[in-house]
Amino acid sequence: QVQLMESGGGLVQPGGSLRLSCAVSGSIMTNARMGWYRQAPGRQRELVATITSGGTTNYADSVERRFTISRHNAKNMVWLLMDSLNPEDTAVYFCNVWHRRTGNYWGQGTLVTVSS
Repeated sequence: QVQLMESGGGLVQPGGSLRLSCAVSGSIMTNARMGWYRQAPGRQRELVATITSGGTTNYADSVERRFTISRHNAKNMVWLLMDSLNPEDTAVYFCNVWHRRTGNYWGQGTLVTVSS
C-alpha cells in the first residue's frame, strides 16, 4: 500500500521559513508527479507546487519565488521549502503523488500557521 506522511508543519512568524517533508512508502510509478497542495479554512484545496520525476516544477502564482519544491526519486521523498511566509499561507499542507494509471495518493496533512 502506498502511504504518504508529511512533517515539518508548525507555527511560524510572518517572514519566517519552514521546510515540509513528505516520505512515500510503498511502490509508486517511477515517473509519478509529486507535489504539495494546501487547504485554508473555508477554502477549496489548491495546488501549491508540483515536480515531475525529471525535475520540471510548477508553482502557484501566489507562492512562486517564495517556495521551492524538490524531490529525491530514489528515496521517494519530496520537500517544500517555504520562505517569506505570510498569514495567507496558513493552511493544512498535503503531500500528493499522481499518476494517470493510479490517480492520486494523499497524505494526512500538516498544519502550517503563520501568525505573530
